[in-house]
Amino acid sequence: MYDIYDAVVIGAGAAGLFCAGSLAQMGAAVTVLEHGAEPGRKILISGGGRCNFTNLDVSAKNFLSSNPHFCKSALAGFTPYDFLALAREAGIAWHEKTLGQLFCDGPAQQILELLLMRMTGTPLHCGVTVREVCYDGLFCVETDKGRFRARNLVAATGGLSIPKLGATDFAYRLARQFGHAIVPPRPALVPLTFEAAWMPRLAGVSAPVITEAGKTHFAENLLFTHRGLSGPAILQISSYLAPGEAFAVNFVRSTRMEEALPQAKRARPKAGLKAVLTEHLPARLATHLAAAHPGNLGDLPDKTLRALGTKLNRFEFVPSGTEGFAKAEVTAGGVDTAGLNSRDCSSRIMPGLYFIGEAVDVTGWLGGYNFQWAWASAHAAAKGIQKTQHHGR
Repeated sequence: MYDIYDAVVIGAGAAGLFCAGSLAQMGAAVTVLEHGAEPGRKILISGGGRCNFTNLDVSAKNFLSSNPHFCKSALAGFTPYDFLALAREAGIAWHEKTLGQLFCDGPAQQILELLLMRMTGTPLHCGVTVREVCYDGLFCVETDKGRFRARNLVAATGGLSIPKLGATDFAYRLARQFGHAIVPPRPALVPLTFEAAWMPRLAGVSAPVITEAGKTHFAENLLFTHRGLSGPAILQISSYLAPGEAFAVNFVRSTRMEEALPQAKRARPKAGLKAVLTEHLPARLATHLAAAHPGNLGDLPDKTLRALGTKLNRFEFVPSGTEGFAKAEVTAGGVDTAGLNSRDCSSRIMPGLYFIGEAVDVTGWLGGYNFQWAWASAHAAAKGIQKTQHHGR
């Protein structure tokens, strides 16, 4: 153990471990403090246990932030292909799923092992409670396992999502202590809840849809649940919704149903609405929608069919709420980027202090983007620390 470290990293998730490993590769003396019993718990459950560790197509447009330009520098400095090179070197086999998403062929444990391997020789302390952080020319981190002193301090403790894995507000408290503002945290990539009595009857029904809020839209799958709506299309759009804000769902992506239903009536007047809707929708959803319009298509006014068709292409939903941080994949908001340098995520207020990963007000889409932000922001911070250490010697 060093008397004075080049850096103390608080948090042994994706960003913290990658930052510590990058520093170790640069020859820095670094240690990692983790309040959980083991490192990388979120990594191990990600991607259904296969870890969606990056995406082939990453740019600033895939992220939400009060400053949409903030993430550009870090993302340019460490790309998905840079991480792929590390994965290949470690012998990790991977495959591409839809929309450029990359997953391990094997278990997510491989990614954790890669991160730990890069940290060879770096002390990792788990089960540590940080009691106080102060600065007296060095950062002094007082814990229940002793005091750690360092020239630089990296906060990589994430946000509030999935508290059962140990999520806390530590990064926000630390940021406020040193004068930083916090963009109010909220659940992101989260299932939506509704009070509509009919929705639970469709639980388990999945459909390819387009969700839309403002100028943002996602073409992915939607899933009805007992409490509301989930699935990739819903998780994606949830990050863009203010409480009580409506969004639209197009249940028939390839057909203008306002025209198709009257045309079906003229072609097959004796057909039932359910039979026609089943050609475009999952059977249970078609049955539910057709229940309000019994009889044959020929018995239904064109006005009714056009109205239903319009609704199918743009069904307006207003959520009553979300499943909250317990089910949110990530946290939107966090340490305000206005107080950070975009080149290395360092504090503009407190030299030597860094905030990386989910702790920062940078939130990625579903599909490997948040892992890429973890790698990129961690790499940027490590380079920043290396640069200041070099200049300081």
